Amino acid sequence: MSELFDVINYPKDPANKSDLEKKHYPTIDMPASVKAWEPFEVKVTIGKELAHPNEGAHFIQWVELYFNEVLISRSELTPTIYEMPVDFRLKLGKSGTLRARARCNLHGIWEGSAELKIN
Repeated sequence: MSELFDVINYPKDPANKSDLEKKHYPTIDMPASVKAWEPFEVKVTIGKELAHPNEGAHFIQWVELYFNEVLISRSELTPTIYEMPVDFRLKLGKSGTLRARARCNLHGIWEGSAELKIN
C-alpha cells in the first residue's frame, strides 16, 4: 500500500483550503446541541465546498463516523450510484468530538471534526 493511504490528511490552513482540500474534506452537519440519549441526525458531506467526482476512476470509497476515538458507523459507497451527503442517526449520552473520515480511491483518507454538545 502506498504512503498516501497510511496517513490521514487534513487541510494545511482550514481557513484557506486548496481545491484538492475542498474536494476531499469531510464536513459534518448536525444540531448545535442535543439532549442526552435523544436521537439526532448527522450528515457528512465530502466536497461540500467543491464537488468531489463520483465516477469509476475517481470516487469516495467509504465514510466513517467516530465519537471521540470509537468507530460508530461506516458507509461503503459505490461509484456513480451514491449521492452526498451520507446520513447517520445517533443518540449519545455525553458531549465529545464527532470525527468523519473518508477515503478517496486516488487521494487517500481525509478527516474533519465537529464538537458535539449534549444538554
